[in-house]
Amino acid sequence: MSSFDKIRTRIAPSPTGFLHLGTARTALYSWAYARHHGGEFVLRIEDTDVARSTQDSVDQIIAAMNWLGLSYDEGPIYQMQRLDRYQAVIDQLIAAGRAYRCYATPEELTEMREAQKARSEKTLYDRRWRPEPGKVLPTPPEGVKPVVRFANPIEGDVTWDDVVKGPITINNREIDDLIIARTDGVPTYNFAVVVDDWDMRISHVFRGDEHVNNTPWQINIFNALGAPLPSFGHLPIILGDDGLKLSKRRGAVSVMDYAANGYLPEGMLNYLARLGWSHGDDELFSAEQMVSWFDGTHLSKSPAQWDPAKLDWVNGHYVKQIDEGRLAALVVAQLAGKGISVTVAQVQPKVGLFKDRCATVAALADWLAMYFVNVAPSAEDLATHVTEAVRPAIAALAARLGAVAEWNKANIQQALKETLTAAGLKMPQLAVPVRVLVCGRAQTPSLDAVLEHFDQKKVLERLQSL
Repeated sequence: MSSFDKIRTRIAPSPTGFLHLGTARTALYSWAYARHHGGEFVLRIEDTDVARSTQDSVDQIIAAMNWLGLSYDEGPIYQMQRLDRYQAVIDQLIAAGRAYRCYATPEELTEMREAQKARSEKTLYDRRWRPEPGKVLPTPPEGVKPVVRFANPIEGDVTWDDVVKGPITINNREIDDLIIARTDGVPTYNFAVVVDDWDMRISHVFRGDEHVNNTPWQINIFNALGAPLPSFGHLPIILGDDGLKLSKRRGAVSVMDYAANGYLPEGMLNYLARLGWSHGDDELFSAEQMVSWFDGTHLSKSPAQWDPAKLDWVNGHYVKQIDEGRLAALVVAQLAGKGISVTVAQVQPKVGLFKDRCATVAALADWLAMYFVNVAPSAEDLATHVTEAVRPAIAALAARLGAVAEWNKANIQQALKETLTAAGLKMPQLAVPVRVLVCGRAQTPSLDAVLEHFDQKKVLERLQSL
């Protein structure tokens, strides 16, 4: 394990919004890798973007991590509480000649880049304030607060063996002298992340492949500090339905939106795991199984496609599998969100009848709502199914059901059979209009089983509402 005594991974979201699905996948892989190796997983909040960071975002990130079950061993650790540490490292780099103060104004930098473009050159900082042997620097201008730049090596290559992508090499001539501290002293991302990973002994960094171009800077800073290099694994992007990258800026919903919409954490974790990783042909597996399998291999180099239908299929599997008491409690919460107040005891006997039809808890709650609030059949269903020809049979069924002394499936089935025989109808001819009137929809599970869970008086009221 080279310079590290144990595997330590981290997730480091920026609290400028919700926990994005791509970040959640990265968190899952980082968590699973640490757990697989008996290591530790750290939550760090990268909040140096002071203007956009909010406590509400922090709360949502933590809530999402908790909902997913991605427990962390340390954290949350906040970068803005570590400013003194960053300043100490900056002072160390300046003293060692590996960083320097730059007084170039924004106007000067713009003029420099425009001149480089005119010469068809790559737009890189020209190192005008970088100390070099025999170089006389200008006098620092009055009233200009400097930034601090890292003195990136000018010669040679930066090479690393990426856990996902394999060997990557970038020449130092392609890399700028990075700003590592702004004029207000707040460190920039590429510097703070190195100090954090060093201090927190992070051995493996999983992150999105948009960070590939940041990695050479970070490796050079690690080397300048004499700090051990973590292993880097850059994960391919997740594409949305439109073939473009999922992102917060493009309106991708948050992890907690999926929780609110009735998805289960087991389903979300299982689905996210397969967006860029595989274990043979296994499609359905628990978090415990993933931990036992996730050794950092079999990670895809290609972008993954977000597939809502596949997510529904995976989630539906867990809706069918989980304990019905827990499922009922989740339905109660969903119904409460619709202003329908019920108890687990009222819901639990009914969930088994409908859960096989549902991909989400929200869909299950939609089914069960008919037991607790009035239904409003559509005009089209009424016109199509509740015809004049069938109304006498509906009235006859209501009379038979009203005479049932013990309200159970067998007696309801008997009343249906007697009505069908007397009217000379087949089951669909009567069952569908009864469903429309009682349930507000034309399709349900077996009618006798559905009606059994209704209050007898409510069934009679709805059948007699013609």
